[in-house]
Amino acid sequence: MTQVAAYDEFAEAYTLENDTSLMNAYYERPAALALAGDVAGRRVLDAGCGSGPLFGALRERGAQVSGIDQSAAMLAHARQRLGADADLRVADLAEPLPFADDTFDDVVASLVLHYLEDWAPTLAELRRVLKTGGRLIASVNHPLMVNLTHRQTGPRPDYFASYTWTDEFELHGRPARMTFWNKPLHAMTDAFTEAGFRISVISEPHPVAEARKRFPDDFDLLDTFPSFLFFVVEAG
Repeated sequence: MTQVAAYDEFAEAYTLENDTSLMNAYYERPAALALAGDVAGRRVLDAGCGSGPLFGALRERGAQVSGIDQSAAMLAHARQRLGADADLRVADLAEPLPFADDTFDDVVASLVLHYLEDWAPTLAELRRVLKTGGRLIASVNHPLMVNLTHRQTGPRPDYFASYTWTDEFELHGRPARMTFWNKPLHAMTDAFTEAGFRISVISEPHPVAEARKRFPDDFDLLDTFPSFLFFVVEAG
């Protein structure tokens, strides 16, 4: 099953999980919004918007948001959330994007790039649609987290290698499989700079404090070892 077909199949379960989970609602999404800061009046592309929770939060903060995703089923949930007038389009981040040059002030790519083996074509397109000085705010699986996870379940992989791996877990009570590409930190930073970006921030955030009460069994591990890695890079 392709990654797109997988998301189409579990779109409803993913949407429900993403809206309330520790990893998304109390860790990744608040961190992305904090890095975005004041977006009022800014034109923002939510690249890989899924069912639209980040799109909605950015819009509530005054941004003019467009969203793209490869999964039509996920975008159907996004349209239910965001309304018929939301600018939502089916698009593949590995292909040319349906926007003119210099369209956006910011692009957010929330837990998206780690699905791609080769970041170069995608980063080139994101650089193209960003205005000079515009920001790409991206989050990915933390390579140390991936390395530690694999060390606990089998032979530890070479941290410096780029490789694909599949994770199996539950989404709102139903089984799901997702396949990712892991890269070491230097490969990520090299990809950004080679695409014409200047690295402004590399962040390893904590979950929000409210998560301690809602998820007492899982909070301490996430609060002391990062699962995601965040970048803010500027288009040169």
